[in-house]
Amino acid sequence: MEKNFTLKPWVQRLHLLSLIGAVVLIIALSTEIIAGERTTFSPWYMTLQLGVCILFLADLTLRWIEHGAQGWKAPGYLIFLLLAIPWLNIAEWSHWHLTREEAMIIATMPLLRAFLALYLVISWMIEGRARRLFWAYVITVVVFTYLSALLFYDFEAPVNPHLHGFGNALWWAWMNVTTVGAAIFPVTPIGKVICVLLPIVGMAMFPIFTVYITTLYSKK
Repeated sequence: MEKNFTLKPWVQRLHLLSLIGAVVLIIALSTEIIAGERTTFSPWYMTLQLGVCILFLADLTLRWIEHGAQGWKAPGYLIFLLLAIPWLNIAEWSHWHLTREEAMIIATMPLLRAFLALYLVISWMIEGRARRLFWAYVITVVVFTYLSALLFYDFEAPVNPHLHGFGNALWWAWMNVTTVGAAIFPVTPIGKVICVLLPIVGMAMFPIFTVYITTLYSKK
């Protein structure tokens, strides 16, 4: 009990730092895709991603210490541990020759780690299970849709004549996650996969919003 009590403030600080790091990493990747040279990642981005991944690993390590020897058995721990490893930096150090598509997919892995950071911060900032579930739903949809727009733009912009700027890609992503659809059709394999995943996420998450509204109505 004493160990948990002394570690708790540090755990909360690392959760908050992980959240900030995740947001910074999303902004940096957006800059690389929208305004970068679109062939390789810049040195400053590689350094930033390494620093954020180290922060994620420190967060997971402290969680493991806090929960004792059974900490690694926590739900999703091993998955997020794999996502937090700086694979892109490891590939660069090992002189692996990755294509732009392979490098971009690997670069998005730490961003998936942002979901855990956001969820953990919500858990200790918001009271009530229904409210936590609602905000987890909102954050998941917003982050996933934005990341999908980034990937779609990076893969489709060079070959899709109907895609004009990142604004079009963002509009396309939101239209698909709401299952409305858009008049921009993907031509690359990655773009087609994203086009299938977005409506699935939208349809899977919408009942959570309905449950939240119903719970509020029932309480009143």
